[in-house]
Amino acid sequence: MNQNPPVPSSDYPIYKPNNRGTGGVIRFEFNREKAAVFVEAASQAGEKQFDWEQKITMKWGLSDIGNVLATLQGRQSQTKLFHQSERANSAFELTYQTDPDRAPYLMSLSRQNQSDKSLKKVTIPVSHGEAAILETILRTAVIRILGW
Repeated sequence: MNQNPPVPSSDYPIYKPNNRGTGGVIRFEFNREKAAVFVEAASQAGEKQFDWEQKITMKWGLSDIGNVLATLQGRQSQTKLFHQSERANSAFELTYQTDPDRAPYLMSLSRQNQSDKSLKKVTIPVSHGEAAILETILRTAVIRILGW
């Protein structure tokens, strides 16, 4: 039998379930055809389960990626991105925290529906190790988008 090997996933998820069921996941995926990084978030829906059917999605171009990289590289303490469309407003926030008892970064992705003003938001803590991987993949995305 000739079986194709599994295609490796090209996304980077940061899973943060918790015992209270209020955790979440934020994942980053490079899309070569659209020359963008897509950021998706889902709320925790049970023990280590996430509600991908109600996910939030945001598309990042070069300027968005540059702003996030500036925070990950310590050039600024916070990034706030805001995308507005006819159907919904999306916001991403990455904040560096100096409290030694907390994770070094706090990341959130939210979406407000224009029709009914309902708000969905996923917020997760991010470790130094996760931030280092995120910085590496975002730097790689910039190189691929520019074709250098």
